[in-house]
Amino acid sequence: MLLLQPGLKAQDANGKYPQADIEYGLQVYTAQCSTCHGPNGDGVPGVNMRSGKLPRAPNDQELRTVITSGIAGTGMPAFVLDPGEMTGVIAYVRSMGSFDAGSVTMGDEARGKILFEGKGQCATCHRVNGKGPRVAPDLSDVGANRTADLLKQTLLDPTAAMMPINRSVHAVTRDGKVINGRRLNEDTYTVQLIDDKENLVSLEKANLREYTVIKTSSMPSYKDKLNTQEIADLMAYLFSLKGLK
Repeated sequence: MLLLQPGLKAQDANGKYPQADIEYGLQVYTAQCSTCHGPNGDGVPGVNMRSGKLPRAPNDQELRTVITSGIAGTGMPAFVLDPGEMTGVIAYVRSMGSFDAGSVTMGDEARGKILFEGKGQCATCHRVNGKGPRVAPDLSDVGANRTADLLKQTLLDPTAAMMPINRSVHAVTRDGKVINGRRLNEDTYTVQLIDDKENLVSLEKANLREYTVIKTSSMPSYKDKLNTQEIADLMAYLFSLKGLK
């Protein structure tokens, strides 16, 4: 699974909030915000989130500031949210007036873990909390560093969501040795990678007679392999991976 870098911008290039981020934001809002603001966003006198008008937060950046800093002299505390949670809750709050929360397929973390280790075969390539292979990126903290939209893109279209530095490489040394692996770092003169036997390898480009960067992901798309509920369950498990405490 080759993932994009974490993003803090809630809207896409067209000024819309991705569906996956809104759906994840609903879960974050329900867990963190609904106790005071209520399920409909009107639980605090003078604040109606469904109206789309928030005087203290007229744009996403100011809403992020309100969430992270709180509001002095009020009951609004400061919250510590990871990038995915922040992106999601902003997307949901801004979409509350038109979003149908009842249409969301809620994921189950326990079922997602079973899919990760079983039907999805994710554990055959990925390492989580010190367990598993290193041939694909370590996912131990993926839930703290990725937005819902990026995670869903990766599951459905891995090649489109692939981070350039994580592209695999095919190299042949001057003496004919073939090396295939996942690129970790590269500069003008050298490249470092984990080969298909999980060895850390550093190569000098001057000693190579062939060097090719593979632009297609070896990860399969789950678009036709998992149904909507299974995708939601797998994402719920991935979002639970926040790194070892």
